[in-house]
Parts: sequence; structure tokens; C-alpha cells
Amino acid sequence: MKMPTRRFALVLLVAALAGCSSMGPSGPEKDKTYHLTVLHTNDHHGRFWKNSDGEYGMSAQKTVVDQVRAGVAAAGGQVLLLSGGDINTGVPESDLQDAVPDFRGMNLLRFDAMAVGNHEFDKPRTVLKMQRDLATFPMLSANIYDNGQRMFAPYKIFNVGGLRVGVMGLTTEDTYKMVHPDNVKGVEFRSVIAEASQVVPELRAKADVVIAATHMGHYVNGQHGSQAEGDVEMARAVNGIDLVVGGHSQNPVCMKAENVRDEAYVPGTPCAPDRQNGTWIVQAHEWGKYVGRADFEYRNGSFKLVHYALIPINLKKTVKLADGKTAKAYYTSEIAEDPAMLAILTPYQNIGQEKLGMEVGSSDARIEGDRSVIRAQPAAMGVLVGLSMMEKTKADFAVVNAGGVRDSLPAGTLTYKDVLKVQPFGNTIATVDLTGAEVMDYLNATAKMSVGSGAFPQFAGIELVMASGVVTSARIQGAAVDPAKTYRMAVNNFQAVGGDGYPKLIGHKSYSDSGFVDADVLRGYITSRSPLKAADFAPGDAVLRR
Repeated sequence: MKMPTRRFALVLLVAALAGCSSMGPSGPEKDKTYHLTVLHTNDHHGRFWKNSDGEYGMSAQKTVVDQVRAGVAAAGGQVLLLSGGDINTGVPESDLQDAVPDFRGMNLLRFDAMAVGNHEFDKPRTVLKMQRDLATFPMLSANIYDNGQRMFAPYKIFNVGGLRVGVMGLTTEDTYKMVHPDNVKGVEFRSVIAEASQVVPELRAKADVVIAATHMGHYVNGQHGSQAEGDVEMARAVNGIDLVVGGHSQNPVCMKAENVRDEAYVPGTPCAPDRQNGTWIVQAHEWGKYVGRADFEYRNGSFKLVHYALIPINLKKTVKLADGKTAKAYYTSEIAEDPAMLAILTPYQNIGQEKLGMEVGSSDARIEGDRSVIRAQPAAMGVLVGLSMMEKTKADFAVVNAGGVRDSLPAGTLTYKDVLKVQPFGNTIATVDLTGAEVMDYLNATAKMSVGSGAFPQFAGIELVMASGVVTSARIQGAAVDPAKTYRMAVNNFQAVGGDGYPKLIGHKSYSDSGFVDADVLRGYITSRSPLKAADFAPGDAVLRR
């Protein structure tokens, strides 16, 4: 066989070296200690700007991230910045601009990767494509398939100062029932455990450290109820994951003891992450309220957590003054806003404010719709939303999934922004005419929805008594539900197509989508009745539970 010429051999050598370079180093040096700091956030939900109390916001967040990076670099370490997903949906200024300011802010923060969240599918696929093109970092998910092919890269391997770190993405299997079907046609959300079981061994062969950036939720001791399996369940089922950077359940994952989460965690105090099957699990609450910081050491195959903390981003508490009045005070010292981030974000904030400042009505008191309340018990905001739907569609009663209500209404003047904070998804109102027997079947399905989930039901125009997940009595317009009588029920189109696990109604012969957008319906109801009396929406008559 003819030997290659010297020139050709040189080309082969260069090509081989180039291939090695693209694959990264062969492995860490023996007896060398590597210092890796993982910074993380999750469930951003459009909070690129600080709130009215000056809390969180990407400008203060950047100040913290830059300070940590500088300190770690000075000590000879390396930093990875990861997101647990859900960049979209929650603040009108962001929603109206398709989260462009949020992704531009993430670029300036120099995120390394993010998990794909369910809310990344809230808008048409063209918007998701725009966001993927805009992001200077990868959006990762190993378990999302589009027409049989992975829709996103399953992982990325980073050369972090000679240490090979593999970051895998995973997305909750519940996504298909949490977004409008038109946005996920042909898309499968496969088992996170099955996909991780395939990907982790592949990563372990290529990387020294394996991290899962997930949008699945942290459920204490794996008790996930009607929701899909989360981080705890996956960590127990899949060996070889060093760290889970999570999201979706929107908790600060700070543990009081094994399988006991500190549900009353106080910002600025020590936080111990969860530990399952040798895997550390972290989550930084929501909205950029914290930047999580996990400092690790790697030496000769051992990956050790040295220190963990949640850094509050200008979070404040209410304090009582000497004169009996109250004021807001920082939990920790104030963080200055980064000028470069402000320069990028201010024009977007100004555009949003101009669009959203229009007055639509007023209320004599706060109408409660906060996540912690509306997903756990009957709430006034659920009643108000339901009544607005009933009036517009002439329905006898309404069922509202708690996940479709994202905020409270404040006392005083109400603007279009306030309405869109409550209902940011742009769902439409649908009706279906059901016999009393069908009504009871539907209500019994709602009774099984887990407390704390977006599926938790709110009602208007109906009085219920539930016991052990079963409806024991129901009254509409003051009379017991008659199995032979026909009633009109109003829901949003997301529920009607089976969203949040509700029974599908779209195939029912009487099903009708009105085309009325929920936020516009609520705005019209508020305007026609202002000033609202908050007491009119007390949920006591809507549903009773025992």
C-alpha cells in the first residue's frame, strides 16, 4: 500500500488534533482540586424588571452574578450559570413583547444553559423559534420529541477549566396538558426517568460531573400527587446525577431534615439543599427572587459540596415602626442595579408601561388570587373570574383552573396591566351544555385535582360539598342539581381540551368556543361594575370542603 505523502500526513495530524480540541480535555489531572461554582435561577416568568417595592429584577441580579464570578475567578475557580426554565408568561410588559427583554437580559448575564419549561410553549412555535435564535445559550431537553426526533439538544458538555461538566435538560411530562394543543402538535413529552436513564450513562462516559437542569418540580419525599414525577423521584430512579438544578414547583428547596422541606424559609438564612440517592437537588424559588449558589470541589473523581446559599435579590420584609405604622426593609443589604443591564431593559419597560397604564376600573379592597391561596382553597379571584365568564356566555356556573389565575387585584385604581397579570395566557371562554348527571361526573373529576397544583378548581355560581375527593352535594341557582335538567357550564378553552388533566369537552355535541379572550372578558366585567366591592366575591358560597 502506498504511504501518504508528508503533506497529506500533516493534514491528517491537524485534523486529528482539531477533533480532540472540539471534544475537550481527556480528563482532569490526578491529585488536582477543581473548584466549580454553579449559579442558578428558575421560573423567571417575565420578571425582567424590579417590582413596585424594588425587589428582584435582572439589573440587580447581574450585579450579584458579576460579583460572584469575579470572586470565584480570583480564587482560581470556575462558574456555570444555569436556569431551570419558564422564562415566559407572568408580567404583561414581558408577555406583550414575547419575552424579548428577558432573553436579552439572560444573554447579558451570560447564562450557560437553560432547561426548557412548559411555559416556553405558551405561544405559537414561531415565538419559541425566535427566542431560540435570540438566546446565546442552549435550551436543553432530552425528553421532548417533535415528530419522533428530539426537538432540543439533550445535553451540552462544558470544559470548565479542564473539568468536563455535562448538563442535561429535562421537561415535565405534564406540559402537553398545561399548554394549548395547537402549540404542541406532533410533540411528545416522554418519560423523564426513561430518557434520563438513557442519557446519563452516555454523559458519564464523556464528563466528569453530570448536572440535570430540569423543569419538573420538587415534591417532598416524591409525593407528586396528580402531577408528573419530579426531581426527587428521578434522582431516586436514576443513578449517576451529581446535581439537579430544578424549577416548576417554585419553591426555595431548603430542607429542615431528610424529606422535610422548610416551608417557612426566611430570606438570607442558611439553606440546605435536598439530597436523594447521592444527588444534590436545588431550586431558587421563582421570579429571580434569589440567585442560588452551590460551591463544589472535584478531586480524583470525588465531587463534594462545600457550601450552598440562596442569595436574596433585594427582597424586603414588612417591619413595624415605633409609631405603629409599617414599612418595607431589606432582609439583607441593598444590591445596586447594573447600569449596562438597565440600559438594555429600560426601553422595553417604557414601551410596556405605555401600553398597560390605561385605567379600567377600581376596587374597594384587594381581591385575593395569589398562587399560594388560589391553588389551595376557594379564593375571591376565582369567583370574580368565573362570574365574568358566566355573564359573557350566559352560563349557569363556571369552573376555573387555579393555574389560569396568576395574581390578585389590588385595592384602588385598576389598570389593564392589573388585568393581564391575573390572566396573561390569552385563553378564550368556552361553554358546554350538560345534563345534571354529566355535571356531577365533571365535578367529581375536579374534586380529585391536587391541592397546590394549577389544576386545583375554583368555582362560581355553584355551591359544593366535597369529602375525600367526592362531591357529596351540589346546588346551582339555589337548587340541588337535577340529573335530568340541562345546565350551561363555562370554562376556558385550555381546560376544555383537557388542560391540567381536566375531562375533555371539545368533542361534546354542545361544545362552543365563544372566541372571547379571558382577559378582555374580565376587563369588561370590571369596567361595568366599578367600583368593585371585594366582599361580593367572597368564596364562601362558591364551594365548601370538608
